[in-house]
Amino acid sequence: MPPDNLASNRDSFIRIDSFRKTNINRTVSNIRILVIEDEAAFAHRIKASLTEAGFVADLAGDGNKGWLLGDTQTYDAAVLDLGLPAMSGLDVLRRWRHAGRNLPVVILSARSGWVERVNGLNAGADDYLEKPVQPQELVARLRSLLRRSIGKPDPTIRHGDIEINAALGIVKKAGRTVDLTALEMRILHYLMHRIERIVSQNELLDHIYSVNDFRDSNTVEVYIARLRKKLGRETIRTVRGMGYRIG
Repeated sequence: MPPDNLASNRDSFIRIDSFRKTNINRTVSNIRILVIEDEAAFAHRIKASLTEAGFVADLAGDGNKGWLLGDTQTYDAAVLDLGLPAMSGLDVLRRWRHAGRNLPVVILSARSGWVERVNGLNAGADDYLEKPVQPQELVARLRSLLRRSIGKPDPTIRHGDIEINAALGIVKKAGRTVDLTALEMRILHYLMHRIERIVSQNELLDHIYSVNDFRDSNTVEVYIARLRKKLGRETIRTVRGMGYRIG
């Protein structure tokens, strides 16, 4: 069981949401990555690379905070160091898996021995990279992992006459390229990953804002309307009282 202080930390952390600062104009993504790394300079380099690639990245500098974020927030994947203060990376991973947290996890560690690799994979990791690592490789591994996690190894997602390749930033409607803003692209990308599934407004908010941002539900409505104007009103359906769906 987690230490007693984690329970109180959980309550304190959840309250942080109410104090998020508005930051709508910055680049945001529908894919949220949790980076748990205690070397601050290295962690910020990773975050910068992920942000440049179009992800939202949150940082945790120790195992307790990392475990707590992964247990209370919604993430699509995590990058996890092994040698963390407060709680080891393996313990973080084991607790997530024991609690049924199935987000893909990439271990990023200076420990290069085969024993560490085996222990990490047996604990539930999906991939293992040795430091130092090229940011482009980490981004590529995460994209591949995310595609496999939803059963879509092809980077281009298609539905009807719409195609989207978020890695290249290309959207096509009936073979014609459609210009989308960064936020329009990422909302569409998230919905396209969940074809024929209702996505609530809160779920969309979880995936277009980082943990330090203020959530503005009106932003979702505005950008859904813009997407319909560019792609056709029937492209995204509103399920009254529940959310949005494609297909």
